[in-house]
Amino acid sequence: MRLNTAEILCVGTELLLGDIVNTDAAFISRRLAALGINQYSQSVVGDNPERLKSALSLAISRSDLVILTGGLGPTYDDLTKETAAELMNRKLFMHEESLERLRARIERAGHEMTENNKKQALIPEGSVVFRNDYGTAPGMAIEDLEKGKVVILLPGPPRECEPMFVEQAEPYLKKFSDHELVSKCLNIFGMGESKVESILHDMMTGWTNPTVAPYAKDGEVLLRVTAAGKNDAECAALCDKAIAEIMKTPVGEYVYGVGIGSLEAALVKVLTEKRLHVASAESCTGGLISQRVTAISGASAVLDGSIVTYANDIKERFCNVSRETLKAHGAVSYETAIEMARGVRKLMGADIGVSATGIAGPTGGTPEKPVGTVFVGVSSDWYEEVRELHVGGGHADRAYVRWVSASNALDMARIAAMKHE
Repeated sequence: MRLNTAEILCVGTELLLGDIVNTDAAFISRRLAALGINQYSQSVVGDNPERLKSALSLAISRSDLVILTGGLGPTYDDLTKETAAELMNRKLFMHEESLERLRARIERAGHEMTENNKKQALIPEGSVVFRNDYGTAPGMAIEDLEKGKVVILLPGPPRECEPMFVEQAEPYLKKFSDHELVSKCLNIFGMGESKVESILHDMMTGWTNPTVAPYAKDGEVLLRVTAAGKNDAECAALCDKAIAEIMKTPVGEYVYGVGIGSLEAALVKVLTEKRLHVASAESCTGGLISQRVTAISGASAVLDGSIVTYANDIKERFCNVSRETLKAHGAVSYETAIEMARGVRKLMGADIGVSATGIAGPTGGTPEKPVGTVFVGVSSDWYEEVRELHVGGGHADRAYVRWVSASNALDMARIAAMKHE
């Protein structure tokens, strides 16, 4: 039996109200894609038995695999298990192993087992049980092999849901697949999703194995290449061949890594390899450039320092930006950006200096320099560049302007490092 279609149903009124961000669905979606299981629907339903039953009944009717998260707790409104058992025509029984694990966990915490706690050890007959090493409620898979249906129940808290899926649900699901899948992700910066798609259109529409799909994320594009084969080695070889073809296109110029994860990770990697050091002078980004770099292990070996230079006199005193430049061109200008990059490089004794100066908004814009106008500079002995950005057409969110500006600074520092011989 193969599970060709999947659906995720997340249970909890707190999700509907936005009190808790639904990270479970995003996590499970990524894992299902890696398994080659097509997901066509996602739903969120509150802690209401009638609406839960209706939503789950619809999901079972149209999908081979339904994964539910949440509603496995000990309280009266935790009804996911009971509803799933009813729709799958299963009776609940007390699973002694789960009960003993639950009892031991509660006693270790210095509490007494209550009657409603025992509810968490009730399991639908014939289920595959997933132990919970990180909480109290076990997960489970309810199978109806005659109808080709599987319903998986997982706890809601991400610290319990994610490891249970990876360590137990995922190996369980692999038995329904007759092939292996491998995905490799190209990280692209500086070219938009629509442009990437237009260049790679024939590959995206014509290739069936591997497949190529773009995703926009935080001002970048992730290009996922997925191949199916008898084993991981065969899949990886198909992916590598496809990636080589992609790199021959104009898209290749904007690929900063394969599976590298982020611009900051790519920057730290190349700086480490070249034994180079970087420093940043930040105005509108407010320290975000250095914050992102220091999130990467090994950053202390390549980042000399950073200075936040909102005030013009700080730009003058520490980054050696001339008063004449500030008077003639303003703080938000090509000239100020390059002088900031040069100045911080000299101040810190770094090989590469990067800078960002602009108007993050929502106030401060003018007709000549609207919100989202940013100049990002990079300086080294062998390479200098300034990029003029116009983020969001004058209406961008402040956080987004700062993020895109920092991303450009990281990318420019990476390019400078790569040009070093």
